Amino acid sequence: MIDVRPVAGDDWTVVSWLWQAFRNDLSEIVGGLPRADGRYHHAVLDAYPGSPDHAGFLLWVEGEHGPAPVGFALVDGVRSGSRSIGGFWVVPAARRGGTGLALALDVIGRYPGPWTFAFQHDSTGAGEFWRRVARAAFGDDWVEERRPVPGKPHVPDDHWIVAPGAGLVSGSASA
Repeated sequence: MIDVRPVAGDDWTVVSWLWQAFRNDLSEIVGGLPRADGRYHHAVLDAYPGSPDHAGFLLWVEGEHGPAPVGFALVDGVRSGSRSIGGFWVVPAARRGGTGLALALDVIGRYPGPWTFAFQHDSTGAGEFWRRVARAAFGDDWVEERRPVPGKPHVPDDHWIVAPGAGLVSGSASA
C-alpha cells in the first residue's frame, strides 16, 4: 500500500535528502556535478517551502523498518491555473511496480486543469513514463512538443507533454 502525503514542516528535510538522490540520477543525463560541499544544487527545491504557488508530496510505502519515503513530486502553478511538475523522483528499488504512476496520478488528481511535464531528450525511461502518465490521466487529450533548452543550444531539445484538458480521465486515479 502506498500513501501520498502533502509535504509540510520538517518533511521538507526528507525531500531535500531525496532531492540529492534525484539530482545524482539526473547528473548522468545533464552532466551535472556536485558543488564543493558535495551536494547537488538545490535552488529549485529551496523555492518550494512556504510558496503559495508550489506544493510538494511525499510517497510513502511500508518498509522493513516501518514507513519509508520512496519518492516525491513537486508541483508548480498550484494557484496560477496551469500546473507543471518541478521535480519528480522514485527510489530505484520502488520503480517498475506502479508506485511512480500512482504518485503522478494522485498529484494530478488534486489539481484539475491544464498540465505540462518536461523531460530531457536523452532520458528515454522518463519519456516512456510521462507518456504513460499522460495516457492514463488525459486519454488522447495531450500532445508532445520539443522545445530548446534555454541558454543551452548545444544540448538536444527537451520534450514537453502538454495536456490542456480538464483533468483525469474517469477512473484513472486508481490505476
